[in-house]
Amino acid sequence: MGRKLAAEFFGTFWLVFGGCGSAVLAAAFPQLGIGFVGVSFAFGLTVLTMAYAVGGISGGHFNPAVSLGLAICGRFDWRELAPYWIAQVIGGAAGAAVLYMIASGAPNFAPGGFASNGYAALSPGKFGLGAALTAEIVLTAGFLIVILGSTSRAAPAGFAPIAIGLGLTLIHLISIPVTNTSVNPARSTAVAFFAETAAFSQLWAFWLAPLAGAALGALIWKLVLSPGESPGLIGREPG
Repeated sequence: MGRKLAAEFFGTFWLVFGGCGSAVLAAAFPQLGIGFVGVSFAFGLTVLTMAYAVGGISGGHFNPAVSLGLAICGRFDWRELAPYWIAQVIGGAAGAAVLYMIASGAPNFAPGGFASNGYAALSPGKFGLGAALTAEIVLTAGFLIVILGSTSRAAPAGFAPIAIGLGLTLIHLISIPVTNTSVNPARSTAVAFFAETAAFSQLWAFWLAPLAGAALGALIWKLVLSPGESPGLIGREPG
């Protein structure tokens, strides 16, 4: 169990440090040309690389919503859910802390939103709460379907991390303007600690919506797309 939790810690650390780091460090300088497309790919690449690196140890969830969805589908032991969530949140917070240490070394540094998620005034496009919740629920549900489908017994072996990483990239391309993209409560919590905005007061939405979306996606897969599917290889599904 200790190795699994360590893998989830490092995987979530990498996701926050790499994904949010691309927004805080690289995208902050327009001359580098990374933009929100580059940030989208950065998030996808963090999941892809760590799914290959440590997915065989812990399943490569790196996301409380993913762990919940896999548990609902019988692909993950419910008894391990709380420890996984704790490891993911701590790993994400550690990634955000290291990112803050680096970013604060720049002259005239100001955290601002610090790649946090938000709605209304804190949304990049000023989208309201209803739009933010809908986007996060639908996109997290879609993400779970991609994860469950690409790790099913019927899928080609060895390609799941690629599908999952590209799926997360697509999700960011769609929803960065809406919420700055969460679909991951650990990612949202990690950077909210360091933001100078009211991100922490909106954090509830970025736990509620991704968890609800994960449950929805898991139920769609379990009851509609793959009824009666075997529980699969518990602990070996990248995601």
